[in-house]
Amino acid sequence: MSPTMPNDADDRRATWRASLVDPVRGELIGTGVDLPQRVQQVAEPLRGEPAFDPALIDAIAERLPVLPVSTGSPLLDRSVTIGLAHIEATFQGDHPKYGVGTYAEDIHDGFPPTIIATVDALTLWGLAGRAETLFGYWLNRFVRTDGTIDYYGPSGSEYGQILTTARRLLDRGGDGTWLAAHHCQLERLSLHLRDLIEFGGGTRVFADIPEADEREQTATYFHNIAWVVRGLNDWAEVLEAYLGKSAEAHWCRTASRDLRRVLLDAISAAWPQDPDDWWLRPTVEENDGYLSRPEGFITQNRFGSYTNYRYWPELLSSGALLSEMMRRIVKARLNSGGQFCGMTRFEERLDDWPLAEYLEGLWHLGLYDDYRLTLWGHICYHQAEGHLTAYEQVTLPPGEKVADYCLPCQLVAARAAKRLIA
Repeated sequence: MSPTMPNDADDRRATWRASLVDPVRGELIGTGVDLPQRVQQVAEPLRGEPAFDPALIDAIAERLPVLPVSTGSPLLDRSVTIGLAHIEATFQGDHPKYGVGTYAEDIHDGFPPTIIATVDALTLWGLAGRAETLFGYWLNRFVRTDGTIDYYGPSGSEYGQILTTARRLLDRGGDGTWLAAHHCQLERLSLHLRDLIEFGGGTRVFADIPEADEREQTATYFHNIAWVVRGLNDWAEVLEAYLGKSAEAHWCRTASRDLRRVLLDAISAAWPQDPDDWWLRPTVEENDGYLSRPEGFITQNRFGSYTNYRYWPELLSSGALLSEMMRRIVKARLNSGGQFCGMTRFEERLDDWPLAEYLEGLWHLGLYDDYRLTLWGHICYHQAEGHLTAYEQVTLPPGEKVADYCLPCQLVAARAAKRLIA
């Protein structure tokens, strides 16, 4: 237990909830090789029931062809292999599932972040063949002929992320045979994006839904636009390097470049001039309704919570922002009550399933100490002790499950750990 925190768990939670800064970051950041042990001393671990029989997960993990994983930490090694094993346990054959319980319902099957996280994790650890099979199934099943995604609430950012996922797969060992079989679906997605951004011979920002839960809150979201910038640029690389389509690649690059310029101008106009003001709104629009500024701390209202847990992280991971803009987002999160031990605060709880996006931003900014703190906070307090199940949402430590297990949350450690291997 940290000596700076009250002993009573309820008082400790209340103190942590009221803190605008990460209440344990100051004593943990920069502790080097001692960080994992120091993080584990902050509070009691998360405890809860496993999503799957641990013996089944261990058996799948033992058969993984990536063994042995060697990060230098047995707990991190196990988090990687347990995460990868959960892919096989969660998918029904090649058919995706978001998680268990309510998240196993068919309505969630097409959720793009499930396949995005899965392909990223598999290809990082040399399992491109399995990634090809799962991604190919997803494209065949969930991309409609008009280029829209067969899901009840796909965001603009997810379209771009799917195109980037194709490049990741090919750059990490996928082959031309796979691309030949599936480039038509990917091209449909890119043409759908073209329809969104083309206007009067130029490019424009566009209104869209920000994510499935908030599908009624259509607005011009910066993270959607940023990931279209990234996705079109990555698709241009695929078109040229793997398909030899230079003309199509040129259009994608030009559109990506022009859209990025419009995006950066829009963000500059929207964000406050005061560098210490933490409310960096995620939309062009501003009003007194749903899109209103949270007062006091970032998770004070629903709009602020979604901004902190998904819209800001996806802005960071897109690579479309200037570095000074990215640093403003990290600073805002650190000073507005946006995190605890690196993990993401959402309303009165923690929700880490999009955490890989935040971690990607930290890494590209060179904030390696914060990267490690965030990863270890997730492993110790968002994954259950022993079996390491990662629930979608948990309480502040001592942790309890709030929402069911989901695969993108389980894969955070597998996606993040690879960068720590020299």
